[in-house]
Amino acid sequence: MTTEIKKRFDRIVEILIQLQSRRVVKAKDLADHFQVSLRTIYRDIRSLEQAGVPLIGEAGLGYSLVDGYRLPPVSFTKEEALSFASTEKLVHQFLDKKTASVYDSALSKIRAVLKRREIELMDVLDGQIVVNKQGPALFPDKVPHVLSSTVEAIASKRQLEIAYQGVRDEQSRIRQIEPIGILHEMGFWYIVAYCLERKDFRQFRSDRIQQIELLSTFCSANHTTMDEFIATRRSYREMPKTEVRLLVDKSFAHYMQGQRNQYGFLSERSIDDQVEMTFASGDIEQALPRWLLMFGDKVEIVEPQALRDNFRKLVEKIASRLQ
Repeated sequence: MTTEIKKRFDRIVEILIQLQSRRVVKAKDLADHFQVSLRTIYRDIRSLEQAGVPLIGEAGLGYSLVDGYRLPPVSFTKEEALSFASTEKLVHQFLDKKTASVYDSALSKIRAVLKRREIELMDVLDGQIVVNKQGPALFPDKVPHVLSSTVEAIASKRQLEIAYQGVRDEQSRIRQIEPIGILHEMGFWYIVAYCLERKDFRQFRSDRIQQIELLSTFCSANHTTMDEFIATRRSYREMPKTEVRLLVDKSFAHYMQGQRNQYGFLSERSIDDQVEMTFASGDIEQALPRWLLMFGDKVEIVEPQALRDNFRKLVEKIASRLQ
Protein backbone atom coordinates (compact mmCIF):
# COMPACT_ATOMS: atom_id res chain seq x y z
CA MET A 1 0.00 0.00 0.00
CA THR A 2 1.49 3.35 -1.04
CA THR A 3 1.81 6.19 1.45
CA GLU A 4 -0.89 8.23 -0.31
CA ILE A 5 -3.38 5.34 -0.38
CA LYS A 6 -2.74 4.57 3.31
CA LYS A 7 -3.24 8.23 4.20
CA ARG A 8 -6.58 8.27 2.38
CA PHE A 9 -7.64 4.99 3.99
CA ASP A 10 -6.83 6.33 7.48
CA ARG A 11 -8.71 9.54 6.72
CA ILE A 12 -11.83 7.68 5.56
CA VAL A 13 -11.78 5.51 8.70
CA GLU A 14 -11.49 8.59 10.91
CA ILE A 15 -14.35 10.27 9.01
CA LEU A 16 -16.48 7.23 9.79
CA ILE A 17 -15.51 7.43 13.48
CA GLN A 18 -16.44 11.12 13.56
CA LEU A 19 -19.79 10.35 11.93
CA GLN A 20 -20.48 7.81 14.65
CA SER A 21 -19.45 10.13 17.49
CA ARG A 22 -21.51 13.14 16.36
CA ARG A 23 -25.10 13.67 15.31
CA VAL A 24 -24.19 15.73 12.23
CA VAL A 25 -20.79 16.39 10.65
CA LYS A 26 -20.26 19.22 8.17
CA ALA A 27 -18.07 18.68 5.11
CA LYS A 28 -16.28 22.00 5.71
CA ASP A 29 -15.41 21.00 9.29
CA LEU A 30 -13.94 17.74 7.99
CA ALA A 31 -11.97 19.59 5.31
CA ASP A 32 -10.56 21.98 7.92
CA HIS A 33 -9.76 19.12 10.32
CA PHE A 34 -7.85 17.07 7.73
CA GLN A 35 -6.52 20.14 5.87
CA VAL A 36 -7.81 18.92 2.51
CA SER A 37 -10.21 20.35 -0.06
CA LEU A 38 -13.99 19.99 0.03
CA ARG A 39 -13.73 17.99 -3.19
CA THR A 40 -11.51 15.45 -1.41
CA ILE A 41 -14.03 15.12 1.43
CA TYR A 42 -16.92 14.63 -1.02
CA ARG A 43 -14.89 11.88 -2.73
CA ASP A 44 -14.24 10.18 0.63
CA ILE A 45 -17.94 10.36 1.51
CA ARG A 46 -18.82 8.70 -1.81
CA SER A 47 -16.31 5.94 -1.00
CA LEU A 48 -18.08 5.30 2.30
CA GLU A 49 -21.45 5.15 0.57
CA GLN A 50 -20.10 2.74 -2.06
CA ALA A 51 -18.78 0.56 0.78
CA GLY A 52 -22.33 0.26 2.13
CA VAL A 53 -22.22 2.77 4.97
CA PRO A 54 -25.76 4.20 5.29
CA LEU A 55 -25.32 7.98 5.19
CA ILE A 56 -27.86 10.78 5.21
CA GLY A 57 -26.77 14.02 3.57
CA GLU A 58 -28.71 17.22 4.24
CA ALA A 59 -27.93 20.29 2.15
CA GLY A 60 -26.45 23.05 4.29
CA LEU A 61 -26.45 20.87 7.39
CA GLY A 62 -24.01 18.01 6.85
CA TYR A 63 -23.84 14.23 7.00
CA SER A 64 -25.11 11.76 9.57
CA LEU A 65 -25.35 7.99 9.99
CA VAL A 66 -28.66 6.16 9.82
CA ASP A 67 -29.87 5.37 13.34
CA GLY A 68 -28.73 1.95 14.54
CA TYR A 69 -25.57 1.73 12.43
CA ARG A 70 -22.46 1.26 14.55
CA LEU A 71 -18.81 0.44 14.01
CA PRO A 72 -17.33 -2.69 15.58
CA PRO A 73 -15.05 -2.03 18.60
CA VAL A 74 -12.17 0.26 17.60
CA SER A 75 -8.51 -0.20 18.43
CA PHE A 76 -6.10 2.52 19.54
CA THR A 77 -2.59 3.34 18.40
CA LYS A 78 0.23 3.43 20.93
CA GLU A 79 0.30 7.24 20.74
CA GLU A 80 -3.46 7.48 21.35
CA ALA A 81 -3.22 5.14 24.33
CA LEU A 82 -0.34 7.14 25.84
CA SER A 83 -2.32 10.39 25.46
CA PHE A 84 -4.86 9.04 27.98
CA ALA A 85 -2.17 8.94 30.68
CA SER A 86 -1.55 12.70 30.45
CA THR A 87 -5.15 13.77 29.96
CA GLU A 88 -6.17 11.81 33.06
CA LYS A 89 -3.86 14.00 35.16
CA LEU A 90 -5.22 17.20 33.58
CA VAL A 91 -8.82 16.12 34.13
CA HIS A 92 -8.28 15.71 37.88
CA GLN A 93 -6.51 19.08 38.08
CA PHE A 94 -8.84 21.25 36.01
CA LEU A 95 -12.32 19.65 36.19
CA ASP A 96 -14.72 19.24 39.11
CA LYS A 97 -14.81 16.03 41.14
CA LYS A 98 -17.98 14.62 39.60
CA THR A 99 -16.79 15.18 36.02
CA ALA A 100 -13.41 13.66 36.89
CA SER A 101 -15.19 10.63 38.36
CA VAL A 102 -17.24 10.19 35.16
CA TYR A 103 -14.02 10.48 33.12
CA ASP A 104 -12.39 7.76 35.26
CA SER A 105 -15.34 5.48 34.53
CA ALA A 106 -15.08 6.15 30.79
CA LEU A 107 -11.32 5.61 30.86
CA SER A 108 -11.77 2.24 32.56
CA LYS A 109 -13.96 1.15 29.65
CA ILE A 110 -11.34 2.38 27.18
CA ARG A 111 -8.58 0.50 29.01
CA ALA A 112 -10.68 -2.65 28.72
CA VAL A 113 -10.22 -2.67 24.92
CA LEU A 114 -6.51 -1.77 24.94
CA LYS A 115 -3.82 -4.29 24.21
CA ARG A 116 -1.73 -5.51 27.14
CA ARG A 117 1.35 -3.66 25.90
CA GLU A 118 -0.56 -0.36 25.71
CA ILE A 119 -1.88 -0.84 29.25
CA GLU A 120 1.64 -1.50 30.50
CA LEU A 121 2.90 1.70 28.86
CA MET A 122 0.09 3.70 30.49
CA ASP A 123 0.94 2.20 33.88
CA VAL A 124 4.60 3.18 33.45
CA LEU A 125 3.65 6.78 32.65
CA ASP A 126 1.12 7.03 35.46
CA GLY A 127 3.70 7.88 38.11
CA GLN A 128 5.94 9.89 35.80
CA ILE A 129 3.47 12.65 34.87
CA VAL A 130 2.89 15.17 37.65
CA VAL A 131 0.54 18.16 37.44
CA ASN A 132 1.09 20.35 40.48
CA LYS A 133 -1.80 22.37 41.86
CA GLN A 134 -1.47 26.06 41.03
CA GLY A 135 -3.39 29.02 42.37
CA PRO A 136 -6.71 28.90 44.19
CA ALA A 137 -9.14 25.99 43.93
CA LEU A 138 -11.26 26.12 40.77
CA PHE A 139 -14.31 24.69 42.55
CA PRO A 140 -15.54 24.86 46.17
CA ASP A 141 -15.12 21.53 47.97
CA LYS A 142 -18.78 21.51 48.99
CA VAL A 143 -19.95 21.83 45.36
CA PRO A 144 -18.24 18.98 43.46
CA HIS A 145 -20.61 19.09 40.48
CA VAL A 146 -20.49 22.66 39.13
CA LEU A 147 -19.34 21.70 35.62
CA SER A 148 -21.33 18.49 35.32
CA SER A 149 -24.58 20.23 36.33
CA THR A 150 -23.87 23.07 33.92
CA VAL A 151 -23.13 20.70 31.04
CA GLU A 152 -26.41 18.87 31.69
CA ALA A 153 -28.29 22.17 31.83
CA ILE A 154 -26.83 23.32 28.50
CA ALA A 155 -27.58 19.99 26.83
CA SER A 156 -31.18 19.88 28.09
CA LYS A 157 -31.77 23.67 27.80
CA ARG A 158 -32.79 23.93 31.45
CA GLN A 159 -32.29 26.60 34.07
CA LEU A 160 -29.84 26.53 36.96
CA GLU A 161 -30.24 28.03 40.41
CA ILE A 162 -26.95 29.08 41.96
CA ALA A 163 -25.83 30.72 45.18
CA TYR A 164 -23.18 33.12 43.89
CA GLN A 165 -20.82 35.37 45.81
CA GLY A 166 -19.41 38.07 43.56
CA VAL A 167 -16.10 39.76 44.21
CA ARG A 168 -17.85 42.68 45.96
CA ASP A 169 -20.51 40.62 47.76
CA GLU A 170 -20.23 40.00 51.49
CA GLN A 171 -22.33 36.84 51.15
CA SER A 172 -23.74 34.71 48.37
CA ARG A 173 -26.99 35.57 46.60
CA ILE A 174 -29.45 33.25 44.84
CA ARG A 175 -29.55 33.66 41.06
CA GLN A 176 -31.55 31.84 38.41
CA ILE A 177 -29.62 31.58 35.18
CA GLU A 178 -29.97 30.05 31.72
CA PRO A 179 -26.49 28.82 30.71
CA ILE A 180 -25.32 28.94 27.09
CA GLY A 181 -21.73 27.73 27.52
CA ILE A 182 -18.61 27.26 29.62
CA LEU A 183 -15.47 29.36 29.19
CA HIS A 184 -11.96 28.83 30.53
CA GLU A 185 -9.71 31.88 30.64
CA MET A 186 -7.28 33.62 32.98
CA GLY A 187 -6.91 30.35 34.91
CA PHE A 188 -10.59 30.05 35.86
CA TRP A 189 -13.78 28.39 34.60
CA TYR A 190 -16.77 30.64 33.90
CA ILE A 191 -20.41 29.77 33.27
CA VAL A 192 -21.72 32.06 30.54
CA ALA A 193 -25.45 32.51 31.12
CA TYR A 194 -28.46 34.75 30.79
CA CYS A 195 -29.25 36.07 34.28
CA LEU A 196 -33.00 36.32 34.87
CA GLU A 197 -32.45 38.94 37.58
CA ARG A 198 -30.20 41.26 35.54
CA LYS A 199 -31.95 40.54 32.21
CA ASP A 200 -28.58 40.26 30.54
CA PHE A 201 -25.70 37.87 29.93
CA ARG A 202 -23.16 37.42 32.70
CA GLN A 203 -20.10 35.29 33.46
CA PHE A 204 -20.15 33.38 36.76
CA ARG A 205 -16.76 32.21 38.03
CA SER A 206 -16.81 28.59 39.17
CA ASP A 207 -14.94 29.07 42.47
CA ARG A 208 -17.51 31.67 43.61
CA ILE A 209 -20.50 29.33 43.22
CA GLN A 210 -21.49 28.17 46.71
CA GLN A 211 -24.44 26.03 45.58
CA ILE A 212 -25.86 24.84 42.27
CA GLU A 213 -29.09 23.04 41.38
CA LEU A 214 -30.40 21.86 38.03
CA LEU A 215 -34.04 22.96 37.75
CA SER A 216 -36.85 21.29 35.82
CA THR A 217 -37.77 24.64 34.26
CA PHE A 218 -36.72 25.01 30.64
CA CYS A 219 -34.91 28.10 29.36
CA SER A 220 -37.21 30.98 28.47
CA ALA A 221 -35.67 31.56 25.02
CA ASN A 222 -33.13 30.37 22.49
CA HIS A 223 -30.27 32.61 23.51
CA THR A 224 -27.17 33.66 21.62
CA THR A 225 -24.45 31.12 20.85
CA MET A 226 -21.02 31.14 22.48
CA ASP A 227 -19.45 32.28 19.19
CA GLU A 228 -21.80 35.27 19.11
CA PHE A 229 -21.18 36.03 22.79
CA ILE A 230 -17.41 35.98 22.34
CA ALA A 231 -17.68 38.13 19.20
CA THR A 232 -19.68 40.67 21.21
CA ARG A 233 -17.03 40.71 23.93
CA ARG A 234 -14.33 41.11 21.30
CA SER A 235 -16.08 44.11 19.71
CA TYR A 236 -16.37 45.66 23.19
CA ARG A 237 -12.68 45.11 23.84
CA GLU A 238 -11.85 46.66 20.48
CA MET A 239 -13.19 50.03 21.62
CA PRO A 240 -10.63 52.90 21.44
CA LYS A 241 -7.44 52.10 23.31
CA THR A 242 -4.49 54.19 24.47
CA GLU A 243 -1.15 53.49 22.81
CA VAL A 244 1.58 52.81 25.36
CA ARG A 245 5.33 52.53 24.86
CA LEU A 246 7.70 51.14 27.49
CA LEU A 247 11.44 50.55 27.75
CA VAL A 248 12.33 47.48 29.81
CA ASP A 249 15.75 46.23 30.91
CA LYS A 250 16.57 43.39 28.51
CA SER A 251 17.73 41.10 31.33
CA PHE A 252 14.34 41.52 33.00
CA ALA A 253 11.91 41.65 30.04
CA HIS A 254 11.15 37.92 30.07
CA TYR A 255 9.50 38.27 33.51
CA MET A 256 6.73 40.34 31.89
CA GLN A 257 5.90 37.86 29.14
CA GLY A 258 3.54 35.71 31.20
CA GLN A 259 0.92 38.44 31.79
CA ARG A 260 1.51 41.17 29.24
CA ASN A 261 -1.13 39.89 26.79
CA GLN A 262 -3.78 40.65 29.42
CA TYR A 263 -2.85 44.33 29.21
CA GLY A 264 -3.00 44.78 25.43
CA PHE A 265 0.53 43.85 24.41
CA LEU A 266 1.18 44.46 20.69
CA SER A 267 4.89 44.11 19.88
CA GLU A 268 8.47 44.37 21.08
CA ARG A 269 11.91 45.15 19.65
CA SER A 270 15.43 45.23 21.06
CA ILE A 271 17.21 48.58 21.47
CA ASP A 272 20.73 48.08 22.80
CA ASP A 273 20.37 46.75 26.37
CA GLN A 274 16.62 47.43 26.51
CA VAL A 275 13.43 46.03 25.02
CA GLU A 276 10.81 48.42 23.68
CA MET A 277 7.28 47.11 24.27
CA THR A 278 4.14 48.61 22.79
CA PHE A 279 0.62 48.14 24.16
CA ALA A 280 -2.93 49.19 23.30
CA SER A 281 -4.38 49.61 26.78
CA GLY A 282 -8.02 50.05 27.75
CA ASP A 283 -7.19 51.16 31.30
CA ILE A 284 -4.20 53.38 31.98
CA GLU A 285 -5.72 54.72 35.20
CA GLN A 286 -5.78 51.57 37.32
CA ALA A 287 -5.05 48.18 35.70
CA LEU A 288 -1.87 48.97 33.74
CA PRO A 289 -0.08 51.19 36.31
CA ARG A 290 -0.79 48.69 39.09
CA TRP A 291 0.66 45.87 36.99
CA LEU A 292 3.73 47.94 36.06
CA LEU A 293 4.31 48.65 39.74
CA MET A 294 5.67 45.08 40.08
CA PHE A 295 8.45 45.94 37.63
CA GLY A 296 8.82 49.64 38.48
CA ASP A 297 12.60 49.93 38.77
CA LYS A 298 13.12 47.98 35.54
CA VAL A 299 10.58 49.82 33.40
CA GLU A 300 10.57 53.31 31.89
CA ILE A 301 7.23 54.68 30.67
CA VAL A 302 8.04 56.52 27.46
CA GLU A 303 4.46 57.48 26.59
CA PRO A 304 1.76 58.56 27.17
CA GLN A 305 2.29 61.25 29.77
CA ALA A 306 -1.07 60.39 31.37
CA LEU A 307 0.20 56.92 32.24
CA ARG A 308 3.38 58.41 33.71
CA ASP A 309 1.24 60.71 35.87
CA ASN A 310 -1.05 57.89 37.03
CA PHE A 311 1.95 55.71 37.87
CA ARG A 312 3.60 58.53 39.84
CA LYS A 313 0.39 59.21 41.83
CA LEU A 314 0.15 55.52 42.73
CA VAL A 315 3.79 55.42 43.91
CA GLU A 316 3.33 58.61 45.93
CA LYS A 317 0.21 57.21 47.61
CA ILE A 318 2.07 54.03 48.57
CA ALA A 319 5.03 56.05 49.85
CA SER A 320 2.76 58.26 52.01
CA ARG A 321 1.21 55.17 53.62
CA LEU A 322 4.63 53.73 54.40
CA GLN A 323 5.59 56.97 56.17
